[in-house]
Amino acid sequence: MNKPGLKKLIPLLMLTFVFAGIVGFIYETICVYINEGVFFKRGTTYGPWIPIYGFGSLIIYFTTLKLRKKPWAVFLTSAILCGTLELASGFILDKVFHLRLWDYSLVILNWGNLNGYICVRSVITWGLMGLFFMCVMLPLFEKFQNRKPKAFNVVSFVMFGLFVADIVLSLTLNTPG
Repeated sequence: MNKPGLKKLIPLLMLTFVFAGIVGFIYETICVYINEGVFFKRGTTYGPWIPIYGFGSLIIYFTTLKLRKKPWAVFLTSAILCGTLELASGFILDKVFHLRLWDYSLVILNWGNLNGYICVRSVITWGLMGLFFMCVMLPLFEKFQNRKPKAFNVVSFVMFGLFVADIVLSLTLNTPG
């Protein structure tokens, strides 16, 4: 499979980013419910999406596109790179901004956690999400994009626009001062 041209790639990446953020939101909502027994909205935005999963999906796309026929390589690459993203993000948020958005040392199934920034479960989850994205979600998006390009573009731009508006609104309304 060839890489799509830029005109097709941008909407594909936009929808992928938003969809991955929504999948991450659902995953974290379920994890919090299992850990605490209550539904709690995760994330820093108003909408049902968590940006780190969107960024993770872009890393997965660009690093595993040529590996799609080798699921084990997609899994390992996704786990290692997105685990590193999560570790670096957690560390920087904590040490530079004094902000702790997650702490794996406080949850169940946290074996091998590294200062609460990552744990084996989170790294395995990134690998599984990479497989889901590259082997299930991306082919469905490509099929939709090839069959209904105008509708695909509208959905992509509207969803990404809502996400960007949510980020701006969340930053504006949640900033002290």
